[in-house]
Amino acid sequence: MKYWLMKSEPQVFSIDDLEKAKNQTTFWDGVRNYQARNFIRDEMKVGDKVIFYHSNSEPPAAAGICEIVKEAYPDFTAFDPDNPHFDPKSKIDSPAWFMVNVKFVKKFSTIVPIEEMRNNKKLINMQLLKRGNRLSVMPITKSEFDEIVKLGK
Repeated sequence: MKYWLMKSEPQVFSIDDLEKAKNQTTFWDGVRNYQARNFIRDEMKVGDKVIFYHSNSEPPAAAGICEIVKEAYPDFTAFDPDNPHFDPKSKIDSPAWFMVNVKFVKKFSTIVPIEEMRNNKKLINMQLLKRGNRLSVMPITKSEFDEIVKLGK
């Protein structure tokens, strides 16, 4: 099993939206970075655990946990010209972008702001906290996952 952190802007799709989704499950679409795409396409497996992180929020923070319930398949939003994630270079027979399905597991009783993570010695090497990191999907260690869960109560 692997552990991940996946970012979403809460005004676009939040942990609350995932909790309210049919079967508390949805596809994770719109990833348009090749490194993040490769994590989704090549490494994410059913059962992997995910920290659901609210980015571009005040404050940016870990909000809860979800789980991978369907492995990578072509991101169909790339083929729809009316979708904001449309990519004319991505073709049905040769897709550039992929998505996975995630299922809600739990919302933290208290969010874990990025500043709290930065001040936690157990999270000092976490990729999220490195300068210039803008990936929306990234691996984390089991100990990082466990520490964030502990902080979120």
